[in-house]
Amino acid sequence: MPRGAAVTGWRALPRSPALPWLLGLAAVLAAAVLAGRHAERAALADVRRSATATLALHVAAFRTEMQKQGSLPLALASDPEIAAVVGASPDPALVARVDDRLAEIARASGAAVVYVIRRDGRAVAASNAGEPGSFVGAMYAFRPYFQQALAEGAGRQFALGTVSGRPGLYLSRRVAGPGGQTGVVVVKVEFDAIEAAWRKGAETGGETVMVTDPRGIVLVASEPAWRFGALRPVPDDERRLIRERLEFGEAPLQALPLHPAANGTLVRVGHGAEPARLAMPLDAAIPGTTWRLHTLTRIGVAVARERIQAQVIAGLMVGLACLGLAEIVGRRRRLRASLAEAAARRTELEARVRERTRALTEANQKLKGEIAERRRAEAERQRLGRELAHAGRLAALGQFAASMAHEINQPLAAIRSYADNAGILIQRERLPEASENLAAVGRLTERIAGLTRQLKGFARKASGRRDPVALAGVVRSSLEVVDGRLAGITLDLALPEPSPYVLGEGPRLEQVVVNLVQNALDAVAGVTEPRVAVTVRVAGERAVLEVGDNGGGLPDGGAQVFDAFFTTKTGGLGLGLAISRGIVEDYGGSVSAGASPAGGALFRVELPLAPTPPAGSGTPGPRKPATEGTAA
Repeated sequence: MPRGAAVTGWRALPRSPALPWLLGLAAVLAAAVLAGRHAERAALADVRRSATATLALHVAAFRTEMQKQGSLPLALASDPEIAAVVGASPDPALVARVDDRLAEIARASGAAVVYVIRRDGRAVAASNAGEPGSFVGAMYAFRPYFQQALAEGAGRQFALGTVSGRPGLYLSRRVAGPGGQTGVVVVKVEFDAIEAAWRKGAETGGETVMVTDPRGIVLVASEPAWRFGALRPVPDDERRLIRERLEFGEAPLQALPLHPAANGTLVRVGHGAEPARLAMPLDAAIPGTTWRLHTLTRIGVAVARERIQAQVIAGLMVGLACLGLAEIVGRRRRLRASLAEAAARRTELEARVRERTRALTEANQKLKGEIAERRRAEAERQRLGRELAHAGRLAALGQFAASMAHEINQPLAAIRSYADNAGILIQRERLPEASENLAAVGRLTERIAGLTRQLKGFARKASGRRDPVALAGVVRSSLEVVDGRLAGITLDLALPEPSPYVLGEGPRLEQVVVNLVQNALDAVAGVTEPRVAVTVRVAGERAVLEVGDNGGGLPDGGAQVFDAFFTTKTGGLGLGLAISRGIVEDYGGSVSAGASPAGGALFRVELPLAPTPPAGSGTPGPRKPATEGTAA
């Protein structure tokens, strides 16, 4: 075999077949379908739980509305004047008084109309007497609620008013009149307010609500067009009876546009020319009645979004897994091809030149040794990298621990000073002043707790709360923390009264002030006449806080002082000013650095003023504020 032909044959690798790619695509599609179905079932279960709770609320509200009027007919039936008007020849003055009383009762109870019917079925008194469409004189002997009240003592019926043309629930009660005469008092309840509330909820994306009677006819609904529709076909004999009783006027009692979907658990709701939408139907009995309340909760965007997200995630995961598997298979194939090529070359070389067999064997062993050595070196490199990263994390933790100790040291020194002063004051029986010292100890203790919370919050975003805070009180509380470092340093303090209020959080703003003051104190260390100035003033719609010193100033004009990990102090973290700037910007403010007129550095913080200071709030401050313009 010619050498060139052999080499060409070694490099002729077989092409990858299409079958693995087809299998991978099928796996991706199958995973997407299964994940979509699972996510859809889970989303539907969540919707069902929420809809069930909403259904219970609707049932309770509707039952409460009915119960408000349920006892009114019973109370009216025992009224002697109402009983008197069902007699043979009632006094017209008595009838007029009853009309006025019924009108007053209807207004007070919220009933649509209250009226009294004689035994022959004619209304003799009504709350709408004298108004257009008055019920007085109308015949109601055909009404089932009238017949049921005469026969059983009480009755109820939901029907369309023959005079008013408005639907409502008629609650009736038998009245025992004079001379053995009987009549019926009726209270009509309309559900316009409930329907309006349901309709408003449906328009804002809520559920469609309706109430049906045992025949499946819709009595009350959030959709006005659905009133007197039917959930199921109404038999012809039932239709004739409804027409004879004038229950629903000329309503056609057509079936509602509800069509089963998704194995019967959902329905498709059609709205005329609008496209049909999916909804979840739920219903429950209304206690004390034969009615049922139904809700249709919209199913669409939320469920589809959950399904698509699950499909995309599952498809991506399976696709990545297939690509990883294909890469592994490809590497194994290439490795087998490479080994086969090496074997073929070795066989050919052994056949052509026997004397080179030993050299090739030694070279092969050396190559294997180098591979093993390289693998060991790579493993050692990875181990050293992990140890180095671990050491870096430990160093960062040590720096944060040192920073925390530095921040807590100042309040602890102040606490010790206040505690010693309190002991001396108690011995001298100066109890009010001792109490003030102990109160200051309590505030500094809270400050230490705040420091630990602040250090924990360095790595996360602020809560976003913006409350009115007295900026002068923040400055005084901050100076309490660094009070132990003010010895021998002149503090120029200019705080206006009353203090301006800014939007922010007191502890986090104190963290900013403490950081700026401590930086100023560090800057004046070693200066012959150290001086630190803290000023608060109002400029337009913003409050301005300035902290200046007569130290050595800022490098490069302060261009990098707010960069994270940039510091000019030995052992500093370089995070204080970066964190302070983040806090100020969270509250809509800004912080800048420049040269101080005294020759050192000047830091300027601007914060938006609160719209109005909180009523009755004062400007809190420590017991012993630093003396303005004098050495502490």
